[in-house]
Amino acid sequence: MTTSNSTGDGETLPDLLDQIDDPIRQVSADGAYDTKGCHDAIQARGACIAIPPRENATTWPDKSGESPHPRNQILERIELVGRKKWKEESDYHRRSLAETAVFRYKTIFGDRLTARTPDAQVAESYTRCHALNKMTKLGMPESYRVVM
Repeated sequence: MTTSNSTGDGETLPDLLDQIDDPIRQVSADGAYDTKGCHDAIQARGACIAIPPRENATTWPDKSGESPHPRNQILERIELVGRKKWKEESDYHRRSLAETAVFRYKTIFGDRLTARTPDAQVAESYTRCHALNKMTKLGMPESYRVVM
């Protein structure tokens, strides 16, 4: 999905999740996604949420009355074990793999698209991703187990 610079990260997440037909096990994202809209969209898909709340975050009121909002559970766990331990427990650090891929993409191709029309920008993005995947595959080491 391509968006303009004026579109925030959190605004796009529900639409991105709608594009995925398969079950989603977990969504890991940075604090920019710590919004009710993002949490609700992830919760509607039945996925685990690994979004660290902002440092000064407060609990959200639960409207259903059934169970605490998942974000409140995250806040409680962080308060109990600390942010670092919560990140380990929630497997939040897997997010860094995606961040590294985006860093590679922007380093190789730049952070701007050259195409002008939305359809051409989508095609350009797909082409860049395909090229990046080819380069990554070519650069992966071949590992073999050595038994002595």
